[in-house]
Amino acid sequence: MAGTKVTVVICQAQGRNPVKRQMEEDLLTALITEPGVDVSLVPHLYDMPSDHTGTLFLKSVPGNLVVLGWLYERATRWTLDRAGVRGQEGTSLIVSERDEDIDEEDRHEPRGIGTVDVPDRKLYCLDLRVRSDAADYVNEIKRIVDENSVQTVDLMSFINGSPKRAQLQRYLHPERQLEARRALDGGSTALADREALPEDTRRRWYPVIDYTRCTNCMECIDFCLFGVYGVDALDRILVEEQDSCKKGCPACSRVCPENAIIFPQHKTPAIAGADGDVGGIKIDLSKLFGGDDGTSALDMAVKERDQELVLDGRAAVGMSVGVGSRSHDEFDDLMDDLDALEF
Repeated sequence: MAGTKVTVVICQAQGRNPVKRQMEEDLLTALITEPGVDVSLVPHLYDMPSDHTGTLFLKSVPGNLVVLGWLYERATRWTLDRAGVRGQEGTSLIVSERDEDIDEEDRHEPRGIGTVDVPDRKLYCLDLRVRSDAADYVNEIKRIVDENSVQTVDLMSFINGSPKRAQLQRYLHPERQLEARRALDGGSTALADREALPEDTRRRWYPVIDYTRCTNCMECIDFCLFGVYGVDALDRILVEEQDSCKKGCPACSRVCPENAIIFPQHKTPAIAGADGDVGGIKIDLSKLFGGDDGTSALDMAVKERDQELVLDGRAAVGMSVGVGSRSHDEFDDLMDDLDALEF
């Protein structure tokens, strides 16, 4: 049946944090009967591989889409982009205090190469860590529904009326359907087991590129020595081999001149996708991405890369490989200026 709908997808948190699980359940309970909303629940967005049914579902949504997850909004948006889920950026009224405190003159203005194949629909990304009350998100989604009147097709059938506890559990814990399916089939059919087996959603670690910031300078592909990066048919940088990335290493993000590389699970907000302009000269990148002991961002990145090389059974390379113009510091610039003077 056709109708005016906004698809809402709740991305589950990693682990089994009871507070986060309760938030997800409260949201699902409230939204499942909300007019104008089609709601679904999928595993953590960052952990789903490209062939996961949750990813395929997200890619199949043709109309306006609201994605709620436990990541910064920018990290959610560009993780979706990597999966081929794109749209015009929708504005949410739920923002973190950090983003509210950013001066207008320091807000990032898109200056990158941009993404491709962006459909004419709105994509809203909401960070579930910003508010502790599910009602705030429900009210924001109602506002978004009122703001949009796009005709879409219902892709899934949802429960009418007040959902029962058992019905909610099928959404909140889909992996538990395995035992039930085996019991129905007598535990004997391989096909039933294969269809019911929980899909691969182990914790992952890989970079995500923000193409509104990426200028295609290729410093990341020169710096990374693990084969993570490649280029597409248009010679645009991309994350080609995400599983080659070394878990916990954010070195390439530190050397990116425009803070276009996001590691959504990193503890440092700027690396994890917090908003704000860190390109150009407005913010000192060496302080933002460097160590607490005053180590520069480049020194920190080289150290992290060398550690991973040694763990991989390879030789450390220090500053000798892939640092490009970043090794040219302010002292070098001063000396170049002095050399250019005529006496």
